[in-house]
Amino acid sequence: MASHGNDAARDAYESKVPPFYYRPTSSDCQLLREQWIRAKYERLEFHPEKQEPYSAGYREGSLWKRGRDNGQFLSRKFVLTEREGSLKYFNRNDAKEPKAVMKIEHLNATFQPAKIGHPHGLQITYLKDNSTRNIFVYHEDGKEIVDWFNALRAARFHYLQVAFPGASDADLVPKLSRNYLKEGYMEKTGPKQTEGFRKRWFTMDDRRLMYFKDPLDAFARGEVFIGSRESGYTVLDGLPPSTQGHHWPHGITIVTPERRFLLACETESEQRAWVEAFRKVVDRPMLPQEYAVEAHFKHKP
Repeated sequence: MASHGNDAARDAYESKVPPFYYRPTSSDCQLLREQWIRAKYERLEFHPEKQEPYSAGYREGSLWKRGRDNGQFLSRKFVLTEREGSLKYFNRNDAKEPKAVMKIEHLNATFQPAKIGHPHGLQITYLKDNSTRNIFVYHEDGKEIVDWFNALRAARFHYLQVAFPGASDADLVPKLSRNYLKEGYMEKTGPKQTEGFRKRWFTMDDRRLMYFKDPLDAFARGEVFIGSRESGYTVLDGLPPSTQGHHWPHGITIVTPERRFLLACETESEQRAWVEAFRKVVDRPMLPQEYAVEAHFKHKP
């Protein structure tokens, strides 16, 4: 640092960072920040002559995966194949058929150490029949799980390069993986708004608001599409005056073209944070492909 200064050191140690490699910020979990520093200065991964395994287009190995029904973490074989555009996992190393096939096109990965209860906990989300499915994994070795994360980002990057041939790296990189806009507990009532409010875990993933009985459930109990203001979506502070059955005092009403969703937060600060997250989404114009997603939600039984 004394002899070269920050800029020269960065030029040397970051000379060949792949565009898909996740560069952590100060708000990211400790694991991502630590492995970024080790990759740069200890392993010298970003020097011109290095070819790291996350760039190879194929990855195979074991990860500890949380069981859907019993909550136990068991070792499972995972295979990532760019050529097939999929991530698979197998219940046994010698199994012929995968237990699940996750298409790279609809896959997201985000580190969730607090939620999963392990400092290397990774949540992988994919769409199955246009509904969200979660799996929760970790590896004892921090480098290994971050390499998996960057291998998934690399596969998404190469898929998007083919899907959008005119797009620049700067256009594609924000689409490789995403953190959730907001997560936490709220109360909700049903469509008739006559039954009592129930406490649920909510996740705001781009325009999908999902709710779960438990934060580590594999499937959401329900999903709500939140479109843009010009399509008839709004977010209101508070609940209609006649609302009954909620224990938490700080209400939110989400208005969609079809119906109103009534939610309640425990604290005023949580309510403000949720309203801000919802309004960011509502204030953003919808992309052409998002209209197709909205149409699917409208035709759900």
